[in-house]
Amino acid sequence: MLPIKDTVTIVTGSSSGIGAATVRMLAENGGHVVINYSKSAAAANQVAEDCRAFGVEALVCQADVGNEADRLRLVDETMKKFGRITGLVNNAGTTVFVDHANLGGLSEDDFHKIYGLNVVGAFMMTRACEPHMRAGGRGSVVNISSVAGVMGVGSSIAYAASKGALNTMTLSLARVLGPEIRVNTVCPGFVIGEWLKQGMGEARYEATREALAKGTALHKPGGTAEDMAEAVLWFLYGARHITGEFLLTDGGQHLGQAPLIAR
Repeated sequence: MLPIKDTVTIVTGSSSGIGAATVRMLAENGGHVVINYSKSAAAANQVAEDCRAFGVEALVCQADVGNEADRLRLVDETMKKFGRITGLVNNAGTTVFVDHANLGGLSEDDFHKIYGLNVVGAFMMTRACEPHMRAGGRGSVVNISSVAGVMGVGSSIAYAASKGALNTMTLSLARVLGPEIRVNTVCPGFVIGEWLKQGMGEARYEATREALAKGTALHKPGGTAEDMAEAVLWFLYGARHITGEFLLTDGGQHLGQAPLIAR
């Protein structure tokens, strides 16, 4: 069993998807959680109730991770309630769905918005948590990237480039934040759920699932949010001798046996 009991973990963008699955799994294992959302208050509060049912404490905090004042408030509220931070999951992210061949479909603003949240937001959250983790003598940061950042595929070129930058940043942070703080990255592939279905359109979404079920090494039509959360928890509190590493949680999608449609 992972040593999760009584830990305090901030998970950005945790009102749905991988973030919500992660806080629920942490709570089930006895960890206290900070549930962050930008717009979906009702969903975040429901996730919090799910977590509290396991007998742990759950703080709900509205904050736009792309905004400095909001980031600092998120960390300050966590410290006021719990007095410590042992884990951070940089899960909040954004994209636009534009075919890679359509260079004109991406604007400069698209790049700035995507980088501002996916890369700058993750860096600034890590920076804000660093002194509190060091003061506690330990800490673990997990960045949620994508196979897109490894293979140059996914919802758009801007998204793939941002996740590549996030992967590189993981290496840099792992070097400078040790020995107290470990930094690792989970790289999902196709994640089953409404977010991807809405972005891709139902027809393309279902066609991709079918291709994955037939053409990947594990013959799975993508992974669930819970599949990704298992990897996140292992990096957070189980992989004590690992830092600066990427884990491709894509069912073998990167092996090239099926279309590489990324999260």
